[in-house]
Amino acid sequence: MTFKTTAFALALLAAPALAHEDIPDLYPDSELYAKPVEVIPHVWSAIGATAPPTYENAGHNNNLSFIVTEEGVVVINGGASYRLAAALHDEIKQVTDQPVVLVINENGQGHAMLGNSYWAELGIDILAHEDAIHEVEENGGSILEGMRGYNRDRAEGTTVVVPNLSFSDRYDISLGGVEIQVLHLGPAHGPGDTQVWIPQWEMMIAGDIAFHERMLPIFADTCTSCWIETWETAFEPMDPTYVIPGHGHPTNLAQVRRYTYDYLVDLRAKIGAHIDAGGDLTDAYYVDQERWKTLDTFEELATKNAGRVYEEMEWEF
Repeated sequence: MTFKTTAFALALLAAPALAHEDIPDLYPDSELYAKPVEVIPHVWSAIGATAPPTYENAGHNNNLSFIVTEEGVVVINGGASYRLAAALHDEIKQVTDQPVVLVINENGQGHAMLGNSYWAELGIDILAHEDAIHEVEENGGSILEGMRGYNRDRAEGTTVVVPNLSFSDRYDISLGGVEIQVLHLGPAHGPGDTQVWIPQWEMMIAGDIAFHERMLPIFADTCTSCWIETWETAFEPMDPTYVIPGHGHPTNLAQVRRYTYDYLVDLRAKIGAHIDAGGDLTDAYYVDQERWKTLDTFEELATKNAGRVYEEMEWEF
């Protein structure tokens, strides 16, 4: 299948305008933070807030994407709640009469999988990496309670549903003339990070291996050296023209490289120099990250990230 590049797609190749946490809900008539847009022909995404999950954004702070084919729709991310998944489905029905045939969880976090309860109720298969499934099984209950804490009545109907399909390295889908590769390129942001690659359109729905408008969070179990290696050996060589990151507007490879790979390399270099100089954890929180201060969630995450990288790197020396 071929298509002409649209003006919107061309705009993706330029640096996007920065989003801000104080922007109000962009779609007040829906549970969704923003109405889905067609990023390239047949690939749509509802772009979430570049802010922590709140009642006001209904937990829609990640990107909920879907691929429309002549034989059905593939949804990427279950959504943060039953109601949010239902709102996304309402939007899909406005775009196409084709049924949703598969939902892919890009990881085991709440905003990727808590909406599984809606899709499972419809009898739709749900796919996730085996490590993400383990995350849901181990931590799904506490993740659900956390969502109920901020989402209150908007959590109605949400239960933890474990995906019924799993994969290890790759899961291939051929649907309506579209070849879709569901990939686990390697360890990165968290357990079971999943990328969805459509080679004929050079489109990468990257999940949380790639960030830009907001600062990436480094979890206690994140291996930043592994993330860098996965980027260098697996993600970057795929050379996608279009990238839908886990958070933030659709963009290009250069933009996510700058705010993901370059950030990780820079922070590890700063922490490495700090350790070499005999610095301790207390001072590691305050290594210079001014270069990244324009990113949303900088205030919430910069010092935490530095501390976690210190705890990781002190065992490397």
